Amino acid sequence: MKLGTKLTLFNAISKLVIVILFVLLVPVLIKNISRNYVDSKLIKQKNKLLQIVKSKGIETYIENGEGYGSYLPLKEEYISLDEVDPDYFLDTIKRGKRLFSEGDTLEYRILSHTFKVKNKNYLLEIGKSVDTLDETSVPLQNIAFQVLLGMILLTVLADQVYSTYVLKPLRLIIKTKLVGQKFPNFHTYRQVRTTTSDFQHLDISIHNMIETIADKFHKEREFISNASHELMTPISILQSKIENMFEEEDINDELKGRLLEMQKILNRLKSITKTLLLISQIENEQFLKEDKISVSELLQEVYDEISIRLQDKNISYEMLMPDNWHFVNVNKFLLFNLFFNLINNAIKYNHEGGSIKVTGTAVNDKYMISIADTGVGIDEAAIPLIFNRFKKFRQSLQQDSFGLGLPIVKSIAAFHDIEINVISEKDKGSTFKLIFPATLIVIS
Repeated sequence: MKLGTKLTLFNAISKLVIVILFVLLVPVLIKNISRNYVDSKLIKQKNKLLQIVKSKGIETYIENGEGYGSYLPLKEEYISLDEVDPDYFLDTIKRGKRLFSEGDTLEYRILSHTFKVKNKNYLLEIGKSVDTLDETSVPLQNIAFQVLLGMILLTVLADQVYSTYVLKPLRLIIKTKLVGQKFPNFHTYRQVRTTTSDFQHLDISIHNMIETIADKFHKEREFISNASHELMTPISILQSKIENMFEEEDINDELKGRLLEMQKILNRLKSITKTLLLISQIENEQFLKEDKISVSELLQEVYDEISIRLQDKNISYEMLMPDNWHFVNVNKFLLFNLFFNLINNAIKYNHEGGSIKVTGTAVNDKYMISIADTGVGIDEAAIPLIFNRFKKFRQSLQQDSFGLGLPIVKSIAAFHDIEINVISEKDKGSTFKLIFPATLIVIS
């Protein structure tokens, strides 16, 4: 899962928790708000009535000692004023029920307050129906939920936009410094513009790592190239001396046998050295890619060179290749080596009387050439390792192999931007699929 997706998911979950808490708390909050609002209104009504009593006298409400009562038509609110005992004191706001002459009992939020006028004690009650409070709370809750939902959607969108903006340098670092690099050929350092110190540190750290890797690759290539060049001279000298010793008349058969063994070892060493030198030259891009040749003709040249080995093991060879396919912008010598090594391996690790099939097919905007054999196959766990240099597996130990054939194939393929896929099943054979970009094959 991408980091941006994780951040957005976390924000969404955290907001969901907030919504759940809000849903649980909003009824209580709304009720408290409504209650406080009603209490404030009751206090204002009390103060207003006391002001009227002070200015106009208690007689405005009390006549002949009889109490005062006033109700709205639907009994949503009421005001009552009665004379009470001199020692009676009350100053509260609370819920209470009232029984009316019609037999109805209603619940109110009631303000009760006692005050004295002309040495007489009076009790003032102002009530507001609880049903009215509930009717007010429900619309307020609905409005609160709608506002909350809108805010959640807005913040989720804002989080997504902000996460995309903040993580843009990270995606750029991955794209340009890692995915966009062709190992081990690295470009010059270009700083990714970002104000996030963590990304700045990551950018320079990756650059330092890449510089170290590039330096190691360069030193390895330089060593292989120099060592291969230097080894060729003493190998050639030793071969010449051994050949000269064969021309001596007094050489006995035992010595001849030893010289032949030495010559065989030198030939193996020379072959390894040439192969390493070729790999080094390929990786250092010392070859031009300017050749154009028919695919069928190149594969026919490979077949002509290797056909004697097919006959020795009685292996059938079939090639199904369009005649109008042509390689362009390639190095013919390297591609010849690529196909030669793959077909040579298909012969080397094939069974007596087996078969090899070379097929060319167009796949979307690319071209695929597959080489399939009916040989011993490759263990699934070993497939990722077959292109490693000097890596020899159980089936190759019985062959005259140095473990450099497939590394050459890999180097040539990488040099031409050719993708290699390997499908193999033990004791049933292997298929090497070479996927060529459209820039390397034209139809004419």
